[in-house]
Amino acid sequence: MDHPFSHGFLLILLLSSIIFTIQACDLTERSALKSFASALSSPALNWTASVDCCQWEGITCNHNGWIIQLRLPSKGLTGGTFPSSLGNLKLLSHLNLSHNLLSGSLEAGMFSSLSRLEILDLSYNLFSGEMPLSLSSSYIQMVDFSSNHFNGTIPSSFLQHAWNLSSLNVSNNHFTGQIPSSICLRSSSLRVLDFSHNNFSGPIPPGLGNCSELEVFRAGDNTLSGSLPADIYNAQALQEISLSTNGLVGPISENVGKLSKLKLMRLQYNNLQGHLPPSLMNCTNLVEINLGFNFFSGNLSVLDFSKLTRLSKLDCISNNLTGTLPISLYSCKSLKALRLATNDFEGQIQPEILQLKNLTFLSLSRNRLTNTYLHGFQSSGNWKSWICLLTDSLAQYLVGWGLFRIFSFCC
Repeated sequence: MDHPFSHGFLLILLLSSIIFTIQACDLTERSALKSFASALSSPALNWTASVDCCQWEGITCNHNGWIIQLRLPSKGLTGGTFPSSLGNLKLLSHLNLSHNLLSGSLEAGMFSSLSRLEILDLSYNLFSGEMPLSLSSSYIQMVDFSSNHFNGTIPSSFLQHAWNLSSLNVSNNHFTGQIPSSICLRSSSLRVLDFSHNNFSGPIPPGLGNCSELEVFRAGDNTLSGSLPADIYNAQALQEISLSTNGLVGPISENVGKLSKLKLMRLQYNNLQGHLPPSLMNCTNLVEINLGFNFFSGNLSVLDFSKLTRLSKLDCISNNLTGTLPISLYSCKSLKALRLATNDFEGQIQPEILQLKNLTFLSLSRNRLTNTYLHGFQSSGNWKSWICLLTDSLAQYLVGWGLFRIFSFCC
């Protein structure tokens, strides 16, 4: 008769074998990781302490021992070759190598075998060359190639399977050509599009209105031309439009009032023109409006700012705006910065401006304001920082009181 102890011992051995089998990673995937590690210049990854690569730093495996996540952000990794062997990690869902010093180019088919990829983050490295031809994964949710040295155009095929994409960030690179035109046709779940600080040119393509969930659209610091696309106002989830420092022309449409969730409007340094539409005041969540250095015209005082209770910054410097300073502006109790310099405003600054207790920056220079004193200024202790009013007599008055520091004679 077998001894009960021997049966128990065999059972323990069997269970141990099963557990080891479950945790141990696939040898092919282990080899792929070793190939990646050998391509790094420094620092060396501590990937030799365990035979089981599921236990290695930055590696997560599923219960069958297949690698599903490779996450090594901010590890100081350097290297000039990005090995295609990572394509052997067939079930990889998360690839995060951001905030390192990795360089070199990505092979055209680099990600073609990663059909389960959900998160791809290579931001803040030194990668160069052109974008890979395509991502094969229909599960992809986030792509971040920002702050590298990528160049060339974004291939139309790159996101052809990206039905679930919610965020695309390619900012701070050297991309050229047009912004991809059909991106919103492939994924209606997009929330963030960031093309800023590149060399994109041509008009902003139509189609943004199909991005019903789009919250952030950034394409500033490029060489974009043409007018704001008509259907951008159909993207009614938008909270931020940042298109500064381009060559955009034409007006802001009356349809801007449909963007009721808009918080940030940054259109400075363009060639936009026309009157500011009254419907802009329906965007009651606005925190910042920056329209400086354009050619907007018309009487600003016809706009009713009183509904913009969250407005913190209004910057319309260097336009062709006329009329008196809107009394309704003084109802914007959250206002911290007001810059209306270099326009054609006339009349006087009203004492109601003292109601703006949070205001710390005021720039009204190079207008035709006539008053040289403001009753109550001398008793207001809540005004702190930079004032640039500049009609000379008004500046001298404020300096005479010793209450304000004149920030600049051309601000």
